[in-house]
Amino acid sequence: MATLMPGDATTFPLRDPALGGPGLLRRARALARTDVGVRVGAVALVVIVVLSALIVIMAADRPSVLSATTHANFLPRWMAGPLGGLWPGLTRNGTTLRYLFTGSVAVMYVAYLVGLAYAPRLPTRWVIATIGTVHGIFFLAPPLALTDVFNYVNYGRMEMVHHLNPYTTIPILEPHSDPSFVLSNWHQLLSPYGPLFTLLTFAVVPLGVAASFWALKAILALASLGMLMLVWRCATLLGRDPLTAIVLVGLNPIVLVWGLGGDHNDFLMLLFIMLAFYLLLLARAREQQAEGAAPSRRPRLSALVVPEVGAGSALVTAAAIKASAGVLIPVVLVGLLRNRRALGDLILGMVVAGVVLGLASLLAFGLHIPDLNTQSRLVTNESIPNLIGLALGVGGENETIRVVMSGLLAASVLGCCWLAWRRRDPITASGWASVALLVTLSWVLPWYVLWALPLAALSGSRRLRNTVLVLGAYLIIAWAPASSLLWNAIGFHPEKTSLGRLHQRYVKELLN
Repeated sequence: MATLMPGDATTFPLRDPALGGPGLLRRARALARTDVGVRVGAVALVVIVVLSALIVIMAADRPSVLSATTHANFLPRWMAGPLGGLWPGLTRNGTTLRYLFTGSVAVMYVAYLVGLAYAPRLPTRWVIATIGTVHGIFFLAPPLALTDVFNYVNYGRMEMVHHLNPYTTIPILEPHSDPSFVLSNWHQLLSPYGPLFTLLTFAVVPLGVAASFWALKAILALASLGMLMLVWRCATLLGRDPLTAIVLVGLNPIVLVWGLGGDHNDFLMLLFIMLAFYLLLLARAREQQAEGAAPSRRPRLSALVVPEVGAGSALVTAAAIKASAGVLIPVVLVGLLRNRRALGDLILGMVVAGVVLGLASLLAFGLHIPDLNTQSRLVTNESIPNLIGLALGVGGENETIRVVMSGLLAASVLGCCWLAWRRRDPITASGWASVALLVTLSWVLPWYVLWALPLAALSGSRRLRNTVLVLGAYLIIAWAPASSLLWNAIGFHPEKTSLGRLHQRYVKELLN
């Protein structure tokens, strides 16, 4: 009698009634659907890789609107990278480039959604190879869209070269002959970056401007890959599909184009946030394994190596890189209220890290902290608070809306704390807290979706994942280069209201 071989849909046990008939036909159809799913998912991966390469080659070819540092006819070879000049016939028409860039990102997002749907059917090596490839492609890119990476370099050089504290001295006061000054742009803004990240920028200053740029790109790319590795491990501990989880985070076009392509420090922040959740999940797994043993025989390690202590330290480290991580701390704390030992260890880790990092910041910067107040007053035209102000007929976000949004964020964080306590699920609650932060921010940028993506990937809440995906589509519409052409076509000009002009003037003053 013939037997059914694994993976062979053409060998059937024709005489076995238990495997024959309608049941066997359904199995054959399921296998056929799986094959189609693999092909469709593979095409989606290829599309993401090809369009990623297209975007980077377009940006690296010559000065254009695709890179903020190159639109003024400045694109040195060291910035363009090895992919520069690969497309000598590329159009010089700015409008065409905007459409090509926007169309590529939009198609990538569709391919990303398709790849996400079929991720469980794809071979693991294909997905990992795709993630590695796109990371390599965007590592080779010039800085896309914004100049934050050169602001990082400039703030570091202010201290190390010119002995100017970036928390007390605005860049306009440094020597304008410094090579990083002409590449940076927030010349009237005290550094808003966390002290730990600012110390990192000090470390790369001896390399020079060009090498500092590439060193920071390498550090951020490695941080992204490390974060994805932790997402995989967290998903495994939670019993979720790790492949789907890393696709949701690592192949999101917004994260790739504006995040990796723009070289932003959010990847470092998320690396430590994911490390914190991994350690908490690891501690929970160990507790579950030890439940069957007598209490006297349960292993009790030194506090210095308890996972919760490391998790607390990692959370504080993330906040010391970028203050946005701070919104998750109360949610995680409340989520552990029913486990006093774990809560105590977490607080211990936070205190130890806080003391160490606080002393380091005190020695480097004195009693000064990042300028978050100035940055919090910036407004982007398509941020949700500004759109609410337009809908209400007041011309954009005003002080009343700002206060209401701050109150809404506080209430949302409290609600997330309650959710974490009630369901004992700080991951989902933290994901919703990140969404609340995104929705209430007046200065929202596309790669900020990364704050919620890893948490959505690990959560069991489909509603959270769908919300994050919708937020991604909104951010593409708001920030794609061709969107300005759409706004002109429909007569949408939030920058021309009285409040809009005030918001724009404030940004320009900080950029001068």
